[in-house]
Amino acid sequence: MKRLSILTIALLGACVSEQQPVTNLIVRPPADDPTPHGIAYVCDGRKEVAVVYAKNRASVTLDGRTWRLEYQPTDQGFRYVDATNEWAGRDDLATLRENGGSARPLAFNCRPTRRMV
Repeated sequence: MKRLSILTIALLGACVSEQQPVTNLIVRPPADDPTPHGIAYVCDGRKEVAVVYAKNRASVTLDGRTWRLEYQPTDQGFRYVDATNEWAGRDDLATLRENGGSARPLAFNCRPTRRMV
């Protein structure tokens, strides 16, 4: 009887499939893609950043303010800048910061949450 119980448990364990974590990876378009692609990000402090990527530019909006940033090639990740701000990151993590000496972050640990129309 003991053998039967162990066999039953083993068979039941084999029938239960392990659920894979849900991954909602939203891929940023290539910098030179001319078609506009909008992506909404949520950052630390529940800040929301909306970004529209198109042809070596990114229009970045935070708290009703929008910056039009130019793509700058980088060895790792991505980087868009203008005279006052920088939108940069890697994979699915980004930061919006003031450009210059202080480099104060305006929004950090930003992760894509959905595509925008």
